Amino acid sequence: MTPALEPLRRIAAYAVATDDDGRVLLVRASSRSGTPGVWSLPGGAVDHGEDPNHTVVRETAAETGLSVAVVGLRDVLADMRSLPHRGVTIHTDRLIYSVSIRGGTLVDRVGHNTDQARWHTLEEAGRLKLRQFTADALGLGSASADLRPEPAPTFPSFYAYPGPDGLHRAQRFAAYAIATDPHDKHLLLTRIAPGYPGEGRWHLPGGGTDYGEQPGTALIRELVEETGQEGRLVELLGVASHRDAASLGPEGYPIDWHGVRAFYRVVVDAPTEVAVSDVGGSTSEARWMPVKEVADLPEDELTEVTAEALRKARLI
Repeated sequence: MTPALEPLRRIAAYAVATDDDGRVLLVRASSRSGTPGVWSLPGGAVDHGEDPNHTVVRETAAETGLSVAVVGLRDVLADMRSLPHRGVTIHTDRLIYSVSIRGGTLVDRVGHNTDQARWHTLEEAGRLKLRQFTADALGLGSASADLRPEPAPTFPSFYAYPGPDGLHRAQRFAAYAIATDPHDKHLLLTRIAPGYPGEGRWHLPGGGTDYGEQPGTALIRELVEETGQEGRLVELLGVASHRDAASLGPEGYPIDWHGVRAFYRVVVDAPTEVAVSDVGGSTSEARWMPVKEVADLPEDELTEVTAEALRKARLI
C-alpha cells in the first residue's frame, strides 16, 4: 500500500521516431526529475487548449533539438504512478504518435528534466531502464517499477480550477465510440440534454475516463452505462482536441474548457433496445440510426467531435 497522496491528472503526447537504421529516439531523465537515469520517448504534457499534435512537435524539439512532423497516431495509453517525494499520485493519459525527422541536431540539456537524447536500436533499448509506457509503446514488455497506488484514488472526471485570468478552466480526457451493428447498417448516437454545452446535438456514446482507467476499458463501460449496449473494440481511429474558451453548462458559470477525446471503432454484435440509464445527466436520448440517415444530418446538428470522428471513419 502506498501512502495517501494528492491525486493529479494530466494529458501528455510522445513521439516514436526512427532513423534510417531503424533506431528509436529516446531521452534520459535527469536528476531534476522523479526518475533520474530512466529513458523514455520524447514528449510531455499537453498545455491547456493545445492540440496534442503541436505538443509532440514542441516537446520533441525542446528535449532533443530535432524538428519533427506528425505522421499518425499509434496508440493511447494510461497509467498511474505515485511520487511520495512530491506527495502526489499522477494519472497520465498518453498519446503516442509516429513522427518523421525534418532536421536539427541532437543536443544535451543542462538544468532540465531530461539531459540526454540518443538513438538506440530496439535491442539496446531493451537493456535500458525504461519508463513502462515507453516499453509498452515499443513492444518491449515489462520494464520499470513505477510505484502504483492500490486502490486508485478518488478523483472526478471533471475538475475545474481557477486559471491565471480568473476564469475557471478544465482539461478532460474522454473516449467515444463509432458504434455500429455487425452489418454496419446502423450507428449508435446519443443526444445532449438541455443545459449542457451542445444541447440538442447528436453525439457519440462515451465519456470521461476514470482515474487509473484505460481508455478502451472506460469506453466499453460507458457504452453499457449510457445506452445498455455491449460493445467490442475494433480499432483506435484518432484523437480530437477542442477548446471552448467560455463554455456554459449546468455549473452556471463560464468555464474555459479543453477536451481531448480518443474515438474508437466499436461493433455491437447483439444490438438491443437502447435504454438511457443516466436520467438527469448529460444524455437525453440514444438511438440506433441508419448510417445513410446519419450521413444526411446537417453538421450543425452534430457535436464537433462527432463530425470529426464520422469523417475519419468515412461515414459522412
